[in-house]
Amino acid sequence: MKKRAGLMIVLSSPSGGGKTTIAQKLLKRDKNLVRSVSCTTRQPRIGEKAGRDYFFVPPARFKKMILSGSFLEWAKVHRHYYGTPKAWVNAQRAKGKDVLLVIDVQGGKSVKKQDPGAVLIFLKPPSFTVLKKRLLGRQSEDGKALAVRLQNAKGEIRQGRYYRYRVVNDRLSKAVADVAKILQTERLESAKKALMSTN
Repeated sequence: MKKRAGLMIVLSSPSGGGKTTIAQKLLKRDKNLVRSVSCTTRQPRIGEKAGRDYFFVPPARFKKMILSGSFLEWAKVHRHYYGTPKAWVNAQRAKGKDVLLVIDVQGGKSVKKQDPGAVLIFLKPPSFTVLKKRLLGRQSEDGKALAVRLQNAKGEIRQGRYYRYRVVNDRLSKAVADVAKILQTERLESAKKALMSTN
């Protein structure tokens, strides 16, 4: 029987929308799901580890990687570059692992162009007021950076309509369950296609 190729799953939300938290919970409970590690030109935050959270690279090296076609998608977000290494993702999918890309909407649309079979899931905040409250609660940005993120969030929420699935992140446990259900549906569909291709 032909082995099912791993899915490429994109999870996006505006800053403070909960994509990192939901991704962590999904990865803990799902052994066939692996998180793609992105490259970035920004500095590590407290507690972040190179190779686990991100590959931290200087801007000059990042630009060389763009030119050599090393990224599945890349974008400049909040003054820094972020990119998904193509070779690593392809190797995981070849093993049958489902790869989770926790990226912004700009990156999500780029992935969809390269791979129309990618599963795009957008996490919506219940309201803009709730999103602002969550960002303020994080206390990880100064006033100027916070204003940039809030401004960008408006555009990102509008872009969410291009995603196949949209999940409202009102209650964390329900949002995690909703995303898990989407993954289950997509895996069954993928397994069916693999089976049909052998007949």
